[in-house]
Amino acid sequence: MGIVGAISQRLIPTWIALAVTFALSILFKRKLGLYGKLFDSPIGMIGLGLVLFWIFTAIFGAGFDWIATHDPLAQVSGMKNKHPGIPLQGATEADYPYYLLGGDTLARDVFSRAIFGSGIVIVIAPAATIFAFMVGITLGLPAGYFGGRLDTVLSFLSNLVLAFPVILLFFLLVTPEIVQTGLPNYLAVILFVFPVVFIAVAQYSKNRLKPGFLTLQFPILLIIGVWLYLSLVSETGKPVDVLPPMLDLFDVPAEILLVFVSVVFVNSPTAFRIVRGLTLDVKTRDYVAAAQTRGEGPWYIMLWEILPNVRGPLIVDFCLRIGYATILLGTLGFFGLGLESESPDWGTTINAGRKLLSVYLAPPLVPAFSLMSLVLGLNLLADGLREESLRD
Repeated sequence: MGIVGAISQRLIPTWIALAVTFALSILFKRKLGLYGKLFDSPIGMIGLGLVLFWIFTAIFGAGFDWIATHDPLAQVSGMKNKHPGIPLQGATEADYPYYLLGGDTLARDVFSRAIFGSGIVIVIAPAATIFAFMVGITLGLPAGYFGGRLDTVLSFLSNLVLAFPVILLFFLLVTPEIVQTGLPNYLAVILFVFPVVFIAVAQYSKNRLKPGFLTLQFPILLIIGVWLYLSLVSETGKPVDVLPPMLDLFDVPAEILLVFVSVVFVNSPTAFRIVRGLTLDVKTRDYVAAAQTRGEGPWYIMLWEILPNVRGPLIVDFCLRIGYATILLGTLGFFGLGLESESPDWGTTINAGRKLLSVYLAPPLVPAFSLMSLVLGLNLLADGLREESLRD
C-alpha cells in the first residue's frame, strides 16, 4: 500500500468517526444552532474537519490505542535515525513490521509518538482554556458591570500579568527553585476554584427563590464541586495535601499540573479583558434595563442576561485561545519546560528531532505539521463561527 496507504489504514477509526459526524451534522444542521450553521461555511467545515480529525485521533489513538503501531517510548535496537517505511528489525508476529515514519535519535517510532502526542495536546489545551475562561468570566463580568474600584484593581492586576513576556513567565513558573517553593500548587488553589464559584453563583442566582433547590440540590452541588476541586489541587507529599488518598479522585502528574497552571495563568488576563469589554458594551442595553426593572439581582443579570448575549464573540475567541494554548504547549515542550524529556508531546518531539534536519525531515517535520494543522483548523473554525455569528 505504501506509507500513505498504511497510515490511512491505521487511521480507519478516525475516518469512520469523521464520516459519521459530518453525515449526522449535515442531516440535522438546521436543528443544531450555531454549530449546524458551520456547514453553510466552507471555511468553517474545513476547520471543523481538521479539529475533529485530531480529536478523534487522540481518542482512538492515545485513548484506546487503536492507531499507533508501537509504544511511543519503546526503543528498538537498530532503528535509530531510520527513514520512513523501514522494516522493524527483529520483529515478531505480534509486532507491527514497519516504522511508518521512521525512527528518531533514540530509535523510537515517529508515527506512534505523533499519535500519542495528540492526546496530550487535545486534553491540556482545551481544558486549560476552559479554566482560563472561567477565571475571565467570573472576574470580567463584575468588573465591567460594577466598574469603580473593583474594575480598577482587577484591570491593574490583569495588565500587570500581561506586561510580562510570556516565555519569561513560563521560565519563572517552571524553574526548579520556583517549583520547590510550591508556587504552582498555590496558583492551582486560586485558579481552580473559579469554575466552582462560577457554577455555584450561576445556579444560586437562577434558583434562589426555589426552597427545594436551596435545601437539597444546591448543597449537594456544592459538596460535589468542592470535592472535585480538592481532588485537583491536592497531591500527596506536595505543599497542598488536604485529601486522603482514598478520597482523591484525580492523580494529576506534577509536570502536567505545572504546565496546566502555567497556561491558565497566562491566558486568564486576556479572557478577563475580553469579557470586561463585552460587558461594558452591553450593560446599557434594553434587556438589561428590563431585568433591573423586574428586580433581578446583579449576578442574575450578569450570568443569565449579559453572558448569553455575548456568547458569539466568546465562542470565537475560545477557539482562537485553544490554538494559542496549543502553541504555548509546543513552546514549553520545545524549550524542555515542564513536561518530561521523554514525553511524546509535539513540542518536545520537534526539539528532539531538529538536529536531524540535515539528515532527514521526518522526526521534526511530522510533529511540526501536526501542530500546524491543528492550530490552522482552530483558526479556520473560529473564522467560520465569526462569519455565521455575524449573520445572526
